[in-house]
Amino acid sequence: MAKAPVLTPQAEDFPRWYQDLINKAELADNGPVRGTMVIRPYGYGLWERMQQEMDARIKDAGAQNAYFPLFIPQSYLTREAEHVEGFAPELAVVTHGGGKELEEPVVVRPTSETIINDYFSKWVQSYRDLPLLINQWANVVRWEMRPRVFLRTSEFLWQEGHTAHATYEDARDYAARIHRDVYADFMINVLGIDVVLGRKTAKERFAGAINTLTLEGMMGDGKALQMGTSHELGTNFAKAFNTQYLSKDGKQELVWQTSWGVSTRMVGGLIMSHGDDSGLRVPPRLAAVQVVVMAIKGDEAVAKVRELGDRLKAAGLRVQVDDRVDTPFGRRAVDWELKGVPVRIEIGPRDLKNGTAMLARRIPGGKEAVSSDAAALAALLPTVLEEDQALLLRQSRERRESRTSDVATLAEAAEAAVAGGWARIPWADLGPEGEAKLAEQAVSVRCLVAEDGSVPETDDAPGIVAIVARAY
Repeated sequence: MAKAPVLTPQAEDFPRWYQDLINKAELADNGPVRGTMVIRPYGYGLWERMQQEMDARIKDAGAQNAYFPLFIPQSYLTREAEHVEGFAPELAVVTHGGGKELEEPVVVRPTSETIINDYFSKWVQSYRDLPLLINQWANVVRWEMRPRVFLRTSEFLWQEGHTAHATYEDARDYAARIHRDVYADFMINVLGIDVVLGRKTAKERFAGAINTLTLEGMMGDGKALQMGTSHELGTNFAKAFNTQYLSKDGKQELVWQTSWGVSTRMVGGLIMSHGDDSGLRVPPRLAAVQVVVMAIKGDEAVAKVRELGDRLKAAGLRVQVDDRVDTPFGRRAVDWELKGVPVRIEIGPRDLKNGTAMLARRIPGGKEAVSSDAAALAALLPTVLEEDQALLLRQSRERRESRTSDVATLAEAAEAAVAGGWARIPWADLGPEGEAKLAEQAVSVRCLVAEDGSVPETDDAPGIVAIVARAY
């Protein structure tokens, strides 16, 4: 029987548990420069699977991948006043290169609205060039004062989409499409996190946007994590960069734009949503390794797990064979528990005699004896994996619902958030003044939702509810 790994219990110290897990599951290390991180192979495998799932959805929405430079002339950022003001404290600026002072300092990209708009203004001439739908996978740098691996780092990996449209309605609808059909679909159906879709308040809106749509997830300690955002930029950047097109009526018109992104922060969200005191629990649809087939000891067991591994891979499962019989079985089992692989198939000498295997399920926990016949396992495992995927989503939803309170006053909202939960309060009773008072207690309005849970079209629509919480 595998012993429980030595992790700080969540109930004792959640931040320490988080850091313990990242270290012991070999997900990442701190980089040599404060606020940077080294993503280790198992952690990067999670990000690669996120990329694959997201990239397919982004392309289904019509966007194409491109790449833009890491270095941006500083003057570009000053063209949109609200944008530069919003990012000024986070900028990393290069003043020297090749041993000489640069004629103009360059900024290491914090986001690419400015440089991409410079090129959009060259590429868009006519209504026939629209919509222009571009995405890039890249790294960005935002100088972080209080770093935490995956959640807040000075350099992180992400995708950023940028689009130009002929009308406000087209841009609005596309931002909503990314929010709903790309981000929410991925987070709910692959990550297994029951995110809330909402609209940011004016205070929390992206710098330079006219509207920001957000996806908020509740973590294991009751705090919120902003998992992704989709922004309507209006014509703010089009005005700054003179991005115009010739309409069907022969008039010069400004384009309407969107931008949207998710990052390696989702890896942190995955850990904090699904992890337990034994380690990570990876949703089967996301897992780079869905099944690990383990030999307990003996050459015959090694041969059997190798054969099983090949047969299960051929059946379409993502499988890793663990035939390291020179390493104690208990230690290996603990390592796979820490890494959160959904299913382990364990085979030893006794199993070989009986034609059985031990099936260990990481997500609900527990073990059971099953047939070691490859065809039988190939038929059984997809059902097991889908059951466990559904369980993670159900647990995520139940946690959020059980720890969300409907309140009537600012004091009650703050109390619920400080106690480790979320509060729902009518936005009309809170408003920007109440939002500012909550901020004094490190509590924020995560998003605005309609009474029925849908995303409101405006900040002042009737019946809007504010979701209030402490956040990462």
